[in-house]
Amino acid sequence: MGMSVGSPSGDEDEVVSAINTTPLVDVMLVLLIIFLITIPVAIQTVPVELPKEMNQPTTTKPENITIAVDVDGNIYWNAQLVPDYNELFERMKEIAVKNPQPEIHIRGDQSARYEYVGKVVLTCQRAGIFKIGFITEPPAGAIMAR
Repeated sequence: MGMSVGSPSGDEDEVVSAINTTPLVDVMLVLLIIFLITIPVAIQTVPVELPKEMNQPTTTKPENITIAVDVDGNIYWNAQLVPDYNELFERMKEIAVKNPQPEIHIRGDQSARYEYVGKVVLTCQRAGIFKIGFITEPPAGAIMAR
């Protein structure tokens, strides 16, 4: 009787270390076909000329009115404190009838609640002011385009 030492002679227990690339190739071909179909649709665009960003310095005319809103919601009419929104409304009604109507420039503090600035805009609308603008400061180091 003899005993065999070592690996058996059958090849059934061998580990296959090669990667099956057939599913990978199938997926890549499907993606290629999808991209070939969708690229012509994505390339067709409507020609639109977008506005250029331009930061222009404001020209202050004597008739322009600057309304400032600070962090606490205080309102300033050309650097004069306005006690409340009713007084602001009365002042705006007086200038709304002028021809040409002066522009209202609103300067809102960066930390102020939007509610305060919104109330000033609403007061302008109620008084019949048509020209409202917002004054902002460009970020530090911004280059002005001309």
